[in-house]
Amino acid sequence: MLIYWLTIVIGFAFLVWGADRFVVGAAATAHNLGVSNLLIGLTVVGFGTSAPEILVSINAAATGNPQLAIGNAIGSNIANIGLILGITALIQPLRVRSQTLRREMPVMLAVTMLTLLPFLNQNLSRIEGFALLGGLGLMMYWLVHVELESGAGDPIIADLEAEIRSDLSTARAVGMLLIGLLVLLGAAKALVWAAIHIATALGVSELVIGLTVVAIGTSLPELAASVSAALKNEHDLAIGNVIGSNMYNLLAVIGVAGAISPTDFDRVVLTRDFLVLIGLTIALFAMAYNVGGEGSVKRSEGAALLAAFIGYMGVVLVGEL
Repeated sequence: MLIYWLTIVIGFAFLVWGADRFVVGAAATAHNLGVSNLLIGLTVVGFGTSAPEILVSINAAATGNPQLAIGNAIGSNIANIGLILGITALIQPLRVRSQTLRREMPVMLAVTMLTLLPFLNQNLSRIEGFALLGGLGLMMYWLVHVELESGAGDPIIADLEAEIRSDLSTARAVGMLLIGLLVLLGAAKALVWAAIHIATALGVSELVIGLTVVAIGTSLPELAASVSAALKNEHDLAIGNVIGSNMYNLLAVIGVAGAISPTDFDRVVLTRDFLVLIGLTIALFAMAYNVGGEGSVKRSEGAALLAAFIGYMGVVLVGEL
């Protein structure tokens, strides 16, 4: 067991490092090719912070363990809102000023509700997996439209300008991107291997390992990004990281799992896990969305999100053990 847990810890460390190199390199490459900072933030950065979940999902599904992939996707989204935004708001209460985020939040809620549909019959088919990937394509198209609609004075643009590296040559940026991707691939493969063996040794399901250990670990890049952004007073970016990651996780991660390895799953995924995800998504929407002005996630609300996450982890683990 010790070797498996060591592999998990080392794998998470490489996952965070690889994700950071991948995002920095991809964003700098896009910047050097003339892509706008806002579009980079909405697409490249959003996809990049979900790269750990996507690669873990591919590895899990390809090795015949789609339950781990599904648990990782749902658990990561729950961790993004409950754990990551909870901790971030406790450290630094967040203000939402960006019109771009106001457009994204209803879409995140809609994506969450629509992704529920394939789960209603307790089966994720290959057709449903490809449908989710088709939804990912539509979302990407919509994000380009959002970029064209957003004004130059949107606060999130200034946040992105401060974060995207403009001092890297294209060759160096591509090199960082490729190194980050290779490290992510290796770390994801090691994590899946260790997670499956831990689940077997403890007698728990791969779904639960995906919802807990793997989900928290693959969400560490988002935690680092959001806390760092909040400490720099880049509040819109701190929340935007989570919103973008959650949409990519649902459409890309679950879509890939279904397309590669269709699977049945327990009803508890629908009655417990997805209900918690929907509840937290609605809570975030209620806190951060304000039609007439700034939204916010206060320190007390961050504490409530974190408490909800800890309570959920307890219910999952007690229910399994």
